[in-house]
Amino acid sequence: MTSRERVLAALNHQEPDRVPIDLGGTFVTGIAAQALDRLRKRLGLEDRPVKVFDVLQMLGEVEMDVVERLQVDVLPVEPPAMTFGLARGDWKPWRLFDGTDVLVPGKFHVTASPEGHWLLHPPSNPSAPPIGWMPKDGFYFDAVDYGGWNPDFKPPSLDHLRSASKGWVVKDEMLRYLEDRARTLRQSTDKALALGAWGMASLHYVGKLTEFLCLLSTDRPYVHDLFALCAERAVENLGLLHQALGTNVDVIAACGLDFGSQRGELFSRETFRETYWPAYRKIFTWIHQNTSWKVFKHCDGSITNLLGDLVEAGVDILNPVQTSATGMAPRWLKDTFGRNLTFWGGGVETQSTLPFGTPDQVRAEVAERIRIFAPGGGFVFNAIHNIQPNTPAENILAAYETALRVGRYPIS
Repeated sequence: MTSRERVLAALNHQEPDRVPIDLGGTFVTGIAAQALDRLRKRLGLEDRPVKVFDVLQMLGEVEMDVVERLQVDVLPVEPPAMTFGLARGDWKPWRLFDGTDVLVPGKFHVTASPEGHWLLHPPSNPSAPPIGWMPKDGFYFDAVDYGGWNPDFKPPSLDHLRSASKGWVVKDEMLRYLEDRARTLRQSTDKALALGAWGMASLHYVGKLTEFLCLLSTDRPYVHDLFALCAERAVENLGLLHQALGTNVDVIAACGLDFGSQRGELFSRETFRETYWPAYRKIFTWIHQNTSWKVFKHCDGSITNLLGDLVEAGVDILNPVQTSATGMAPRWLKDTFGRNLTFWGGGVETQSTLPFGTPDQVRAEVAERIRIFAPGGGFVFNAIHNIQPNTPAENILAAYETALRVGRYPIS
């Protein structure tokens, strides 16, 4: 089977020749630059610096030599700028805190604080105040205005947002970029293609995250109307995206909002049904009625009480399948939702086994997850979220080699 045939069979809950494999098909199924650098060296590939294409998470670009060596089946069709407005390209050298030499986008502008923290400045104005920061010896950038809470926060009026939302419509330049990327990959590879429509077909919150979570508790009607507006613009964007891309992509990563903590949902099911569900239903129904694309929903944490609602709303694919969270046991997930959801992830724990276990422990866990998730299709192998910076290359290799060996159908 070709990679695309393999992935599509799994997404249609059929058993392909082997379990499909992903690494870097989306920016939530990737690998940190440091770990990718070590993996490239372990594989004996050309010694060249990894390109950091997403600065927020400091993710490395998984190039085709790695794709072919690990027999990866998915490639990304994503915007040139993932976070902080930093477009990949015009690469320049940079050294990370641990000494790893990488390439960063040409408009990556950083200064150091007196304490040694890195301060990231806007790509369009390096002298402007920082928009992100990484603590000394850290691994990731945080947005400067992401956290905190203002008790006097007042959300913008819906009339103001309706006017502003005209700017949410995807631009022609972006459509042409994605169209060209998808066409090129479709013609030059046999891989399944995942469209990263983050922000273009998503729901958006107002204020800082903490402020929005408070708003979700205190003014559900406002949030409902906000999401209804988001859904309107999302459907408009989906029409433009489908006109440009058509069948040249197979999966759409439409929304990456997280609903769970390690122990449970961030809000009640009633809140979800009243606010998120109607908007998701509208967006995902449009996708199913007008395209051949499968809907990929990224959602961290324990979300056991929301999974049935996500299926009803039209989600086809769940990622990252955080099996370490309360209630998210692999066998329960497969038995309860395996006929409706494809599990894209859940293949090995990135909080414990993959970074801190032995290669043998990694092999055992990967084999167990495949035997649970893979029968009947509906499984794409990937770690739980992005592979972290401190992960040994030997463990990454053990995971992917085991997925290829054990993931042959029929699963024993």
